[in-house]
Order: sequence, then structure tokens, then C-alpha cells
Amino acid sequence: MAISASMVKELREMTGAGMMDCKKALTETDGNMDEAVELLRKSGAAKAEKKAGRIAAEGICRVAVEADKTAAVVEVNSETDFVAKNEVFQTYVEAVARQALASDAKDVEGLLEEAWIEDNSKTVKEALVEKVATIGENLNIRRFAKVTADNGCVVTYLHGGGRIGVIVKAETAVVNDEVKEALGNVAMQVAAMNPKYVSTDDVSEEYKAHEKEILMAQAQADPKNANKPEAIIEKMIIGRLNKELKEVCLLEQEYVKAENKENVAKYLEAVGKANGTDLKVTEFVRFETGEGLEKKNEDFAAEVAAQIK
Repeated sequence: MAISASMVKELREMTGAGMMDCKKALTETDGNMDEAVELLRKSGAAKAEKKAGRIAAEGICRVAVEADKTAAVVEVNSETDFVAKNEVFQTYVEAVARQALASDAKDVEGLLEEAWIEDNSKTVKEALVEKVATIGENLNIRRFAKVTADNGCVVTYLHGGGRIGVIVKAETAVVNDEVKEALGNVAMQVAAMNPKYVSTDDVSEEYKAHEKEILMAQAQADPKNANKPEAIIEKMIIGRLNKELKEVCLLEQEYVKAENKENVAKYLEAVGKANGTDLKVTEFVRFETGEGLEKKNEDFAAEVAAQIK
């Protein structure tokens, strides 16, 4: 039986499922609307689509590592913190991290089209739809990153039960417990201090010029600087800019466990020297759950009232 656009539209309005899911269901049931509705309900597609409009800004990060050479970090969002703490959800996110580790996908859209690592008969997207139906909340694989070290190693760190996930990549000729412990400490630094760059060498001249412009405007607006020579103000600005860069560049940050206020670069230098290698951090990834997302303001009484109307 030929499936018309009006039939797809009608089924979509009845179930809230996606157009492609509706067309597939109608094709499989030879245009039988009731059977198509039942098929969508069984697959969880209808339920998942109805929840897709709800804000998923909670959730967790998880990491996966292979042979200290490759690591992946993922962020999967849920609607509530309650679900984020659920063992079923956490086990699912761990599987997503393993999927990302094994994946060659460049983005989430590509990842969703791959065969699911725990059941090759379905895609990652189909497994996600099933999990939405099972858990009863909108879930979203928001992002992932995969890092490979050809001339060194990678380490990972999870903070706050997965609220923050970190990967640190380093070049080193020696990969032993002491080196990995040091890099683990640096990963904790990344989680705690939230640097934006590895070093000042990574900061663009455009960024520096922009920040300098802002600092200059602030200085000129300060009445205390009204009678100061321009050369003095310029020196002040350079000092403030350098201080700001130390705060946003990992290697220039003061190491959080430092006894003598050495920076991260000096700490790594000392560890490398003690192990007969040049230890150099070249990249890091830091995911914080929900950053940049609007959070839902829950009013459970209102939600229940709306459901029983």
C-alpha cells in the first residue's frame, strides 16, 4: 500500500513521533493506523518524541580509556538530578563512553547512526530512544571528545560523581605510575581551576588585544588613574593582562598542591626530570555537565495538576 504524506502527518499528530519513524511504522504495517500506533508505542519512539521538547540539563560525564593511549569523555543529559544518580542511567552513559572510544564519528549525529556497541542489531539512536522509554525522561547525548596520544599517554579524571569529566594528553618517553599520577594531578587541576588554554602560546593575539582593550577602558575610567602618565597606565595594563593569562593558561597556573607556589609547568618539569623524560602536556578536554544549558525550574505540583486536567 502506498503511504501518503497525509497518513504520515496524521500518525505524527496522534503519537508525536518523528516523520521518518511514522513513515517506517506505516510501511511495516501496510498502512494500518492502529497497528502503526502500537508499533511506535512498542519501540518507544512515540514516548521519546513527546519528551524530546523537555529540557535535559542535568546528567553526568563518563570516560573510557584504552591502553593509556586513547581516551573518550561523554556528556549525557537527563531532565532531573534524580535520574542522573540512577544506576541504570549511569550504566548506560558508561556504555556511551565506550561507544565514543571505539567510534570514528566526528560528531554526535555520526555517533547516533552507528551500530550500538552493546547490541549491533540497533543503532545508538535507537538504543537512546529505548532508554528514554524505559527511564521516562528526555535524555540527550550532548557531546563527546576522543583524544589519542601517539608519543606519550592520556589520563582521565571524573569529579563530583561525574559532574566534570577531564582528559589530559601528554608527550613523554616514560609512562609509569609516577608519571601517570602526576598527570592525574594535572587533570584534577583542570577540573578545579577550569583553564581555557594549555599555555600562553595557545592564546591568540586577537584575544590578547581584545582583553587589553577592555583593561585599558577600565583603567581610563578609574578616577585614580586620571593624572597618571600613559606609559605608566600601559605598564599597569600589561601586568594585569599577564596576571589574567596566568589564570586561564594551565601551565602558568599555580599548581594546586604546590608547597612552594610553583606553577604546573615547573611541577611537570620536576616529575619529568625525576623519571628521566621530558614530560609535556599538549592537550586537555574538560566537560562540565549542563554548562551553557538552561535548567528547568521544577514545580512538581503544577506538573501533576497539568497531567490530571
